[in-house]
Amino acid sequence: MNVLILSTKLPYPPRDGGAIATLNLAAGLAEAGFNVSMLSFNTSKHYTDPDTIPDALREKITFYTVDKDISIHPLKALYNLLFSGKPYIAERYHDRQFRLKLNDLLISGKFDVVQLEGPYLGQYIPDIRRNASARVSLRAHNVEHRIWEKRKEHAQGPLQKFYFGLLAKRIKRLEENITRSIDLLVPISAPDSGILNKEKEVPSITIPAGLDLKAYPEATPNAGSRICFIGALDWVPNQEGLAWFIDLVLPLLLSSHPGAELHVAGRNAPQGIVQLLSHPSIVYHGEVEDAKAYMRDFGILAVPLLTGSGIRIKILEGMAMGMCVVTTHTGAAGLPVQNGAHLFAEEEPEPFAGRLRELLDNPSKCNAIGKTARNMVQENFDTFAIASRLGAFYKKMA
Repeated sequence: MNVLILSTKLPYPPRDGGAIATLNLAAGLAEAGFNVSMLSFNTSKHYTDPDTIPDALREKITFYTVDKDISIHPLKALYNLLFSGKPYIAERYHDRQFRLKLNDLLISGKFDVVQLEGPYLGQYIPDIRRNASARVSLRAHNVEHRIWEKRKEHAQGPLQKFYFGLLAKRIKRLEENITRSIDLLVPISAPDSGILNKEKEVPSITIPAGLDLKAYPEATPNAGSRICFIGALDWVPNQEGLAWFIDLVLPLLLSSHPGAELHVAGRNAPQGIVQLLSHPSIVYHGEVEDAKAYMRDFGILAVPLLTGSGIRIKILEGMAMGMCVVTTHTGAAGLPVQNGAHLFAEEEPEPFAGRLRELLDNPSKCNAIGKTARNMVQENFDTFAIASRLGAFYKKMA
């Protein structure tokens, strides 16, 4: 069975949650016996030399790329705001060369399923319909409009609230239109499935992100007063959550644990975040070459996420390494976890700080929760098992 995956960025190297989710599932399908091809935008924001993709990975997946500058152009953004009903995010992925390459692949190959990694690739569905008889599947990593609705709630000032609200409405309309156009829906979490399937009942299967536990060494048992954060710092939800943590949670923690340290790793931090990280109790590592090696040195992972949907891959990775995760209910959403048994989820600064104090004061409890979390990941998020479930679904529906 032949599967073509379309993605908005080349998911190599797999350093962020989206790339990990895309690449692991593609590799899992290949290991389950599928012929997997992938056509990706190689964007200015996440550019990777395709020649650096390892041969072992190329043996599983056939990669095709189209270079694309997705920088924000103020005049184009303004024109979009005033004269278009489409979200500007989606228009940045409108590309003639990508369409030509897609059409060439569809005409020259015989694909049973074309899998879209996210809604912004829905604009290419007409090309797929014209040039192939393949079933079109939407792999939904998030419910995108919910992210922007939550951003509106946390917006500073009326202009931000207006723009985020407008963008949320446009993206919601886009997601609804795509749901009416696809054949198969593959959301990453059950809550997302319920939201996306409201518009039209599409055959669907919930497929979470998968991990190969052998690739995740257990973290160092927690000692001292060190806490870590890791995430792409050019992603606004991470910026918002980190700012909330530093402004409201960290002072509460330091009042009882003055020697506590917050270690932060992440790429592309804007100047405002860099300034925020200039704090005597914060160690900023910038972008780390090996996220697992960085995380392995800590026992506690803080994920202060205020907006988002789907499943947070960094939380899964932390639990896979036996770390104790402290997050919000938004961060824990979509995971089969029990608060207090597999991780801690708190909404307000004082309880969030309180959980961190509790773990710093009780290393044995921290380590016990980490072990429980690792077992949960092993039971529920094995890459091969997840990809095999999706493969069986595709064979039944194609």
